[in-house]
Amino acid sequence: MATIRQVAELAGVSVATVSRALNDSGYVSEDARDKVLHAVKELNFYPNEVARSLFNKKSKMVGLLLPDISNPYFTMLAKGAEDALNDDGFSLLLANTQDKTDKVSEYALSFASNNVAGVLSVEPIDGDFLKNVPLVNLDRVPGKHEYAVFGDDFQGGVLSAETILACNPQNIVVMVGPREVPTAQERLNGIRSVLEKQDIPFDMFQTKSYRVEDAHETVDALLNAYPNMDTVIATNDVYGAVVIREALKRGIQIPEDLQIIGYDNSSSSGLVYPGLTTIYHPAYDIGYVGAKLLCQLIQQKAVKEKVVQLPVQLVMRESLRKKV
Repeated sequence: MATIRQVAELAGVSVATVSRALNDSGYVSEDARDKVLHAVKELNFYPNEVARSLFNKKSKMVGLLLPDISNPYFTMLAKGAEDALNDDGFSLLLANTQDKTDKVSEYALSFASNNVAGVLSVEPIDGDFLKNVPLVNLDRVPGKHEYAVFGDDFQGGVLSAETILACNPQNIVVMVGPREVPTAQERLNGIRSVLEKQDIPFDMFQTKSYRVEDAHETVDALLNAYPNMDTVIATNDVYGAVVIREALKRGIQIPEDLQIIGYDNSSSSGLVYPGLTTIYHPAYDIGYVGAKLLCQLIQQKAVKEKVVQLPVQLVMRESLRKKV
């Protein structure tokens, strides 16, 4: 296997010049660049996918920007994206912001410097960072977007509220997702449209994130703040599952004393007992359809639908009381 030093010797330049030429960083004369590329071709030297893409002027890598890979919902979204990309011969480059907005621009610049063919993002990205790189927004779609795939969060909120109302709720608490997340507001709007139309009183409990690591602290605060609640509309399945666990530890019976509905239908909803009734939000399909859309853009194929909204549906388990 050829080495970068051998490339430098054949091209008659320094190792540093080879590195700059392959990484497209720093000044390299056209003559030196041509010598390096000819040496790379003759020695069949491809140190990594980045160098290969720079040499061929085509990249087979796609960046995926997620807010929290530890959340089962985003893990499933990533799987959908990866399956679709692999079908078209692309590889996935994953970036996890951990819900930190300052990391978004850092990863966007990293994607650009790694010569990715396109980007899938759950986080809003300033297009200036990506220049001419195709971008498809997923799930948490910002107000300004050209290509996007997401679920119907308003209808998800409506389904949550309608399902709860059929199960004799007395004291409802709605866990509200982070204010900066547009899907959280859409979901809340759907819930309120049902409850307020029927003049059903409810309390709102603001959460600061969807992150798994914040779940136990958040749920403890919820149970302490509303000891008399008998119904919870949870922000997602992770939080819903933790509500079940912590309530049972306090001697609260599920669903007799406290009933819960989650959101996402992630793996955690079926692993707790009683099983968590939830709203199926198509994470895998969002990733898969979004990646297929991005491949069409990369390959400059005709795009029939620039914006795709996928349906949600109710998944009944044992965490709600029987309908009255």
